[in-house]
Amino acid sequence: MAEIEKGKLGQSFDDFLKEQGTYEATNEQATKRIIAYQLAQIMTEEKVSKAELARRLETSRSQIDRLLDPENDGVTIGALSRAAHAVGRSLRLELL
Repeated sequence: MAEIEKGKLGQSFDDFLKEQGTYEATNEQATKRIIAYQLAQIMTEEKVSKAELARRLETSRSQIDRLLDPENDGVTIGALSRAAHAVGRSLRLELL
């Protein structure tokens, strides 16, 4: 077995995903999951229920369920931004 240089186990996970052709989709899904998790955490901290968030956004509770569902990739940036504002936060995106 070849000796592995310390700290150099192999390619990065990003490189692996790029080779598989799934980097962009995986990155988008991970970002959506993080935002949904953060929004749910803020709602818990601020004691904002799904029904209350729906009222603030003038939408249905089922729409809020879709918004918070990390598997739902149909949620728009605009919807996430409105939800963030409804709990007193803002959504910040940047190009890297």
